[in-house]
Order: sequence, then C-alpha cells, then structure tokens
Amino acid sequence: MNKQNAMTGAITGYHAHIYFDEASEEDAHLVREAIGEKFDARLGRWHHKPVGPHPNWMYQVAFDPDVFSELIPWLALNRRGLTAFIHPETGDAVADHTDHAMWMGEILDLNIDVLRKVDEKS
Repeated sequence: MNKQNAMTGAITGYHAHIYFDEASEEDAHLVREAIGEKFDARLGRWHHKPVGPHPNWMYQVAFDPDVFSELIPWLALNRRGLTAFIHPETGDAVADHTDHAMWMGEILDLNIDVLRKVDEKS
C-alpha cells in the first residue's frame, strides 16, 4: 500500500454539517430532503442552537467514504447558499475538524476547545 492509500485508509466516514438560521431554514429543509432522496446518508437531528464545536444552528449528514465522490460535488452545486462544513472521521476529532476539514461558503469559527476536552477525557 502506498503512503497516500495508508492515509486515506484511516477515514471511516464523513460528516457534512449544514448550517442555517431562521431565515434560511426552509432552504436547509430542501437540501436535507434532497440528500435523503439521492444519497445513502444518515441524517442527524436538527439543532436550533450551537452544539459541540459548531457555532450556529445545523444538522449533520453522515456518510461512508464511497458516497463522498457523489454527495460532495452535488452539495457544492445545490447547497442553496448555505454554509457546509465537511470533515472525515479518522478517530482524531481535533485534526478532523481543523487540518482535515473543508468548507463551502462562509468559514466559521469552531469551538475546537470542546473537542480537546473530549480527547483529554478519553
């Protein structure tokens, strides 16, 4: 296995966090509904307050690595102006939410200290 495969082999899944507010909630519903219809993804709960490291309202979309190449380009073109934060799941929450993360739209300040505290407890 080459070095690149060894690195991507550590990815067990992905999360896309779709951010919204009161004014954009209908767009968030439309994006979520389309994702649920088009992709093999697990749709998380709606959060109408900051949760964990996330500073805004959001919901999570969890999906396997083999879905990435279809879902992420679709999201880039169909996110209806919403901010999307995408990160892999490698077992290193801090790195996954910082060094390994991708943004579509506005880049928000995450509360990474929340993740560091979780890592310290593990």
